[in-house]
Amino acid sequence: MSAALTGLRPEAAHRPRTRLRAVPTWLLIAPALLYMGVVFLLPLANTAWVSFSDPMPGLHNYIEVLTTPAYLRIYRNTTLMALLVTGICIVMAYPLALYIARAGGAVGAVLLAATGLSFWISFLVRTYAWTVILGSRGPVSQVARWMGYDPPPVLLFTSAASIIGMTHILLPFMVLSIYVVLARIDPVLLRAASGLGATRGQTFRQVVLPLSMPGIISGSLLVFVFCLGFYVTPALIGSPRDLMVASLIATQIEDLLAFGTASAMAMLLLGATLLMLAVYDRALGLANLMK
Repeated sequence: MSAALTGLRPEAAHRPRTRLRAVPTWLLIAPALLYMGVVFLLPLANTAWVSFSDPMPGLHNYIEVLTTPAYLRIYRNTTLMALLVTGICIVMAYPLALYIARAGGAVGAVLLAATGLSFWISFLVRTYAWTVILGSRGPVSQVARWMGYDPPPVLLFTSAASIIGMTHILLPFMVLSIYVVLARIDPVLLRAASGLGATRGQTFRQVVLPLSMPGIISGSLLVFVFCLGFYVTPALIGSPRDLMVASLIATQIEDLLAFGTASAMAMLLLGATLLMLAVYDRALGLANLMK
């Protein structure tokens, strides 16, 4: 609409846009920065301070964590558990993501929607569901009895239960990460490989798999980082003998009131996560994580 029709002079018609451009950029992002500072940075700074000051100033909390064999074993078990869950998610998610990307149409849309629906259900609810499924009277035990195992193998409150539960919760992250990359592969490349005489296996190994590696790496990073900080699922259905770092931190705070030691454990876990993010950023760039 022109300035003549609105009854405003030309300079008046452009005044609101000029005022908007005059607003400093920092003022536009100030609410978000304030929110992040209050709910994230301040608690994080307090945790770092407690790790160095409680019960006395110094590095004794970090020294205790890094020199105590029991704590190091829990860190090792957590890392191995995270690697195992990540590997299982890759093996299970890649075929599904590849099928969704190739199917397309209504079938692909339904499968993609079914994968996304899992995000609408609380992981706490899904964890409690596994207590029923893996329990002594659950369907898994009933099938084992039907196959002749009496008593059936105990799965609940074991490391296997933790792996099953975490894999179930984190699998959609891996599926979607791989699917996004597979869906962007140009079909012309596949037809070109077929025209040059490549078999389906050769096309997959030399074209599809290399082009999908960014999705595999991004999904692996997401799953691995989530696994490092998992607390609810291992605590509810996992083995008490195979503590993970998050459960150890909770024990230090709730049972021992060792806030300094717990804070040092949390900062070391954060440091390991930031190190992995730095390596990923160096190799592929963090911007690709959200693509």
